[in-house]
Amino acid sequence: MNAITKVLKTAAVVLTLSMPGMVPAAEPLPGCPDSLRMADTGIEGMGSLASAFGPFAEEFEAVTGIELELFSLANRTAAGNALIYDDVDLVFAGPSEYLLFQRETSVEILFTVERPHYGTSFFVPADSPVRSLEDLRGERIALKDIGSASGHLLPMLMLREAGLDPERDLQVIMAGDTRAAALANGDVAAMGGGNRDDRLLRQLDPDGEYRVIATSPILPGDPVLIRGSLPEGCRMALAKRLETHADTLWDSLVATERNHEKFVERDSALRFDRTRADYSLVEQAYRAAGIDL
Repeated sequence: MNAITKVLKTAAVVLTLSMPGMVPAAEPLPGCPDSLRMADTGIEGMGSLASAFGPFAEEFEAVTGIELELFSLANRTAAGNALIYDDVDLVFAGPSEYLLFQRETSVEILFTVERPHYGTSFFVPADSPVRSLEDLRGERIALKDIGSASGHLLPMLMLREAGLDPERDLQVIMAGDTRAAALANGDVAAMGGGNRDDRLLRQLDPDGEYRVIATSPILPGDPVLIRGSLPEGCRMALAKRLETHADTLWDSLVATERNHEKFVERDSALRFDRTRADYSLVEQAYRAAGIDL
């Protein structure tokens, strides 16, 4: 090959890669298949799944070279079965679902979507004599919904750790979306809910003043799980590649209306170092609430 030919071939390659829509192929990941199947336990139907994760699937393939197929599931039970029988490879799940799935099959955390305000606070009126959780003995309190991590499970754990038996020492009202109104109207002495439930109080009672008497540790984020039966080399290489491209992956994830509302408005971010041990707090909260995973 003469020098002129080499120059022409080099110019052709540069021109091809600079054309709109043309990007270099991602370097293959060792031991990984050509495609992976992904599901979300909170979304039913292929249309909804595609509208929520279409851009993410495209970016995933761009940075990994692996096609990401979206797999629709009816509920979290179906997701667990799909993982057990290798029908799906990745699942966007919640903390409790992770604890449930890892008891039934081999799964690992690929990454998590962290919410820095994901925890529990107990609110009381500013002029209340209640200064601590212990002072709530004999009182009525409002929580959110049964099974809510920040609005039920963690509050029950906090009460028990304060030496209170929620069944004997308190009257607990599962008030759902009316929990803030119950406190604002004086129907309960305290409200246990998300750390940002003070926004609800300000909306309902703009002139009222409230204070926090107890705050929990921040809960671990929603995990994206990968089935453990995939080759270890693939799982490790995939996690490393995704972390390297975390910024562009995040941008693609929140490019849809559903995910922008769910994640960006809650100041969420990707994290790649969560382990099983981080979810022991969630497990303790389930036990405190008397719920069997």
